[in-house]
Amino acid sequence: MKSASSGPSSTFVLRRAIIALSAAAFGSGMSMRVADPMLVRLSSDFSIPLGMAAWVVTVFGFAYGISQLFFGPLGDRYGKYLIIAWGCIACAATALLCGLVSDFSGLLVARCLAGATAAAVIPLSMAWIGDVVPYEDRQSVLARFLVGQILGLSTGVLVGGWCADYLNWRAPFFLIALWFFVIGLYLVHLNRSLPDHARVLHKADGSTLTRLGSEFRAVFSIQWARTVLLTVFIEGGLVFVALAFLPAHLHTVYKLSLSSAGALVMLFGLGGLIFALASRVLVHRLGETGLTRYGGLLMGLALLVIAYSPQWWITLPACLCFGLGFYMLHNTLQINATQMAPERRGAAVAAFASCFFLGQSTGVAFGGALLSFTNTDHLIAIAGFGVALVGERFSRCLRQKVS
Repeated sequence: MKSASSGPSSTFVLRRAIIALSAAAFGSGMSMRVADPMLVRLSSDFSIPLGMAAWVVTVFGFAYGISQLFFGPLGDRYGKYLIIAWGCIACAATALLCGLVSDFSGLLVARCLAGATAAAVIPLSMAWIGDVVPYEDRQSVLARFLVGQILGLSTGVLVGGWCADYLNWRAPFFLIALWFFVIGLYLVHLNRSLPDHARVLHKADGSTLTRLGSEFRAVFSIQWARTVLLTVFIEGGLVFVALAFLPAHLHTVYKLSLSSAGALVMLFGLGGLIFALASRVLVHRLGETGLTRYGGLLMGLALLVIAYSPQWWITLPACLCFGLGFYMLHNTLQINATQMAPERRGAAVAAFASCFFLGQSTGVAFGGALLSFTNTDHLIAIAGFGVALVGERFSRCLRQKVS
């Protein structure tokens, strides 16, 4: 941990702070993916096409991405940890609203607000970790922090599918609201115990709106930052168009229940967990260039298997490899995002998350429109070819940057 004044007690507080952030990331992960296995149920309950039901995923991602443009500079100015804490409490309110709305239009508005508030959690957490953890240790610490998000993604898909089958689509949102409220209160309390260097790093002059433009112009003026941001935008669109329609694909093609489909998609999260546990070994043996190349290739092959497998059980190892490959590529993109503009890390990581989720919302919206002309197997296969190319291309860019 940084800071010359950091003693054993300070180090302990920072470690506890990272664990708490991982718990917040768990709630954010649940909120992101809880709607995916419920698309079929929402389509039925509201008498709308599957592609239209997918807008609950699209609006969340769009609002999440746009809101990054505000939370990044706010975190730099007022303290990232404090903004994350109050963001969790706001997430509790918007998740509760999702469970209380009476029609699909209201659900879209509530999911939009949920995406906007969730934007304060994971990207600012990554930026805060970048502030307090040295670069040589940062990738493994980020990987362990993301265990919370990984488990949240998996739990969201599982709980969403189970509730869609046996309860109703509202129940998961009440659970998410309770989780965020408890974690938010704990983070507010914990923020008071953080050492000074981990709370407010600097306060710049000028209004927030004025700083927004200058901060992001500075980030986008860096060529390497533009490469990373474009890559994560495309990655987000390809990966999450596949992930969003994966439960519906398993349900319609193999006649699995939505809860069973959600359980299979949990293997995506298990693949991410394997990466988190083995991150030190993988980083040492493959390096960043190997992680991106083989991560993209692994995802591509896995999605092709999922798309055209003749038996449902063959998708089991494929879902696992899909998750492992994604975190090999995405974690490498994340570590580059924390270092592409160190003096403006909050804004840089916010821009990264913004591009990632705008890519997701664009990909899911485009994929939903394509379902009018094709089916889920071809859509997932197209995403597979795309992510393999993205991994190979970014691997080449990394080699050129190092040479």
